[in-house]
Amino acid sequence: MYVILVYDIGEKRVGKMLKLCRKYLNWIQNSVFEGEITEVKLKELEFKAREIMDQEVDSLIIFNTRNEKWLDKRIIGKEKNELDTFL
Repeated sequence: MYVILVYDIGEKRVGKMLKLCRKYLNWIQNSVFEGEITEVKLKELEFKAREIMDQEVDSLIIFNTRNEKWLDKRIIGKEKNELDTFL
């Protein structure tokens, strides 16, 4: 599946969340990630994120679709982290 993940995490925990999300998805902008991920890996990511978060004040939002081709993405301005597909 293809996901877009965004978070709003307290300053003390944001570094840990950034490192966690980078292990599973591609960083595209401040607190925004995207990429292909299996359902098992997504559940693992969610579990680990809950351990980092203070659910009383932090939030994590995950949008998912079966395939990236069903998602239209337009970038206006500078792309923060260009994803190159060099093999």
